[in-house]
Amino acid sequence: MTTKFSYSEYLSQLRNAGSKRHHGGGRRRGDAARRSTTPERADNQSLMRESQDGWTPLHEAACCGETEAVKMILKAYPALVDKRTLQEQTALLLAVSSEHLSCVLSLLEAGADPDICGKSKDTPLYKACERENTDMVSLLVSFGATVNQRCAQGWTALHEAVSLDNTELCDKLLKAGAALNPPNTYSITPLIVAAQQGRLTALGYLLGKGADVNMETCDGVTALHEASKHGHKEVAAMLLKRNADANKHCNSGLLPLHVAAQYGHHEIVALLVPVTSRARVRSSWVSPLHLAAQHNRLPAAAVLLRTGADVNATLSRRDSARYADRRASPLYFAVASGSTETAELLVKAGASLTLDPVSPLLLAASRGCPRTVALLLDNGADPNVNIPSYPTSFPGAAALCTDSLATLKCLLDHGYDAQACFSCTYGHAPHPASPPSHARSGESRRFSDPLHHSGPPALTCQFCEWLSTSAGRDGAGPIIDLLLEYVGSVQLCARLTELLDSREEWKPVKQKTLSPRPLLHLCRVRIWEQMGTHRLRSLQSLPLPDRLIHYLGSTSGV
Repeated sequence: MTTKFSYSEYLSQLRNAGSKRHHGGGRRRGDAARRSTTPERADNQSLMRESQDGWTPLHEAACCGETEAVKMILKAYPALVDKRTLQEQTALLLAVSSEHLSCVLSLLEAGADPDICGKSKDTPLYKACERENTDMVSLLVSFGATVNQRCAQGWTALHEAVSLDNTELCDKLLKAGAALNPPNTYSITPLIVAAQQGRLTALGYLLGKGADVNMETCDGVTALHEASKHGHKEVAAMLLKRNADANKHCNSGLLPLHVAAQYGHHEIVALLVPVTSRARVRSSWVSPLHLAAQHNRLPAAAVLLRTGADVNATLSRRDSARYADRRASPLYFAVASGSTETAELLVKAGASLTLDPVSPLLLAASRGCPRTVALLLDNGADPNVNIPSYPTSFPGAAALCTDSLATLKCLLDHGYDAQACFSCTYGHAPHPASPPSHARSGESRRFSDPLHHSGPPALTCQFCEWLSTSAGRDGAGPIIDLLLEYVGSVQLCARLTELLDSREEWKPVKQKTLSPRPLLHLCRVRIWEQMGTHRLRSLQSLPLPDRLIHYLGSTSGV
């Protein structure tokens, strides 16, 4: 900080002024004309002068630890003791903030008010605690500083001492009369601060002094909720040992177990499961397992399943309505979070694939996640499931794979009905005119987010019509080419032919349908038809040579 005034000049002026007041009786009459410019008047002008920030020499002296200057200024002008800067800082607050103990003592002895706070509402006592200066705290308390005064956020000095895990400061404050459970603006007590920040020493001290272990914030959150959220295992264990209630819901309806699962603190989950009422969990709007799945907390989900959580617990219809896709099961939550590992854990634990209004397979396909799609198909998901909000003449899952041929291939390998994609009521005849551009964009939007569509029911859409929308048109060639590997001889309708003719690089795909299909390919497709939808699952169990199994399990074009 740049010094705004020269203390040596002030001290010199003050000393000279005092000397002249004692020895000025022998002055000549002619000196009277110069009295208007004596050091005494100059002292008055300079010592009272303020900077553009409202600082006086006293503020500067206190901030820089110039104790002698502080004493001299206060002796000459005691009324300056509580003068504030434009930021409402007193000399005492500046001295405390800069940790100049001797200046603080001089100001207090001169009558400085220890409770005047700055613009941010920080009192000198709060600042002393923030600096962890125990001598300063003791000095301020001895001069009557109010220990329960709050800053702008409603924190008291005790909140600050606890956040620093400084039990010596806590002890001084409590002995001076500090309240043990003072709530801040959001009803957060020092104990909850200790739980939030993992201040184990301060937490133990407060509990030993009788702090309320189950006191709630304005959101109904307890110290145990906070320890569970922030992953402070030792804090949670201490709170439980001191009778913290693990069955208190916060205002959002969550128990500490929910919170620990949501944030993935599996060790705290293990601590809370034995002391949490299963009836309370069931009465909650969502289960801890749902939250672990939603936030991809694999270890937490594993602990919950190992300790008896119901893998097929579902949300009520009312609670399911919170979500646009009306999701209900933990498995759907896991698929929605993109976590194949968590989804696999749930499936292995016996998760049903049919508990949700929308199949988890459709969601996985729309996310372009072949691993999750394969997992669900390997465990019995129907590859030919339709989209509830969008009726199609072909199995709708293919319409969700526009950006992922790997996902579409996974569906096809598991028995997706590719033949249905080539069935068209118009055949080689001209198709009806395409809808207006705004209608086409509406259809594209339906397929870009079909699981969340809540508009009026759409008319049944054919594959060729869907492929003509902006959602499928750009990938039409590769999509048709892949589908051809899973069907025998087919004839393209006029719309599909038009699509393939639109780009030169897609002409070979069209030619593939005009030429006889290889016998090797036709035989493989015929055998697939006989094996049924789940042919991949049964393929390895067939008593066939490896070469033949390889032939049946592969496609020539991909």
